[in-house]
Amino acid sequence: MPTPTKKITELLRRPEVTTDFLQIVKSVVAATAAWWLSIAILDSAMPFLAPWTALLTVHATVYRSLSRGAQSTVASAIGVGLSFLIGNYLGVSLWTFALALFVGLLGARVTWIRDEGIAIATTAIFILGSGFDSQQPLLLERIIEIALGVAVGLAVNLIIIPPIRDRQASRYVDSINRRMGDVLTSMSDEFSDSWDTDRADEWFRETESMSDELNTAWQSVRFARESRRANPRGDLRKSLNPRVRNQAQSQAEETSYENILQRVDEGISHLRNLTRTLRDATYAEGEWDDSFRREWGNIVKDAGRSISDPDAEVEPVYERLDSLARALSDDQHLPTASWPLYGALITSMRHIAVVVDDVASAREAREPNKG
Repeated sequence: MPTPTKKITELLRRPEVTTDFLQIVKSVVAATAAWWLSIAILDSAMPFLAPWTALLTVHATVYRSLSRGAQSTVASAIGVGLSFLIGNYLGVSLWTFALALFVGLLGARVTWIRDEGIAIATTAIFILGSGFDSQQPLLLERIIEIALGVAVGLAVNLIIIPPIRDRQASRYVDSINRRMGDVLTSMSDEFSDSWDTDRADEWFRETESMSDELNTAWQSVRFARESRRANPRGDLRKSLNPRVRNQAQSQAEETSYENILQRVDEGISHLRNLTRTLRDATYAEGEWDDSFRREWGNIVKDAGRSISDPDAEVEPVYERLDSLARALSDDQHLPTASWPLYGALITSMRHIAVVVDDVASAREAREPNKG
């Protein structure tokens, strides 16, 4: 049984945990640096504007930091201008404060700054709520502080290990593959003996859980794709290492995580259909054909091994299913009533076998052998 120390070590080694912790550190560094620059360089009377915008700018990917940083700058500048217009011409009172928030929240709905549009209203709160009379002559200084915060946030996210999420995406894909393989292996073990509806229901619930994890995998893949955009770390790796560049090009041509996940999704659907068939089979009358039970169970076990470990050496699954179907069709003693059930099991495994081969090939493409 793993010790608490080992569990903590394994947790800290997970790419998603490392990335999240690094983002926290970068956010702290960016906000602290912006606060210090506001005091030491700008001698700001409102040193919270720069660290606040720096905190808003450090996002999960460099591309998002750039796009959201630009939106934060525009939205905050609009908020500053709105505050000075209302404060200068209408004064600061209960209703003008509410008016500034109302206009700011309306502006937050504008499509091209919607992600950070709330900064219009929050900037108005900061300026109108912190003594507007003393801030009135300092419109330009406030905008400079906001620009400083955005610049510091961008710099920190660009310089301190820009995130690349490929490892997270790969981890989710491999996790789903292992779970599919475990279900197939469990089916094989149960099928060689006997099973009941409760066991089949467990397999069905496991496929639903896989679908939930697949949704998380899709989100991680989108992050992985976005993390490569405008990322100097990835560009530097390619420029310094021709092998990395060539591998990246060949992987892009041969496979993509999107294709892998689509195939895995199909595999989960076929696996779910297979569990339904086995659940319904618990109510079927009559004895199972021993040769079918033995051969089909062995095929399912090898398919499970193949999808959880593409390096495992097993005989081709698809051809064995064809051979099983031909053998059964030549068996004159097989009851006619058994064919719909046996045919459904063979057909489901045919679909899964194709997915197994595709996912195994895709893994070889995205994880080329190291030389």
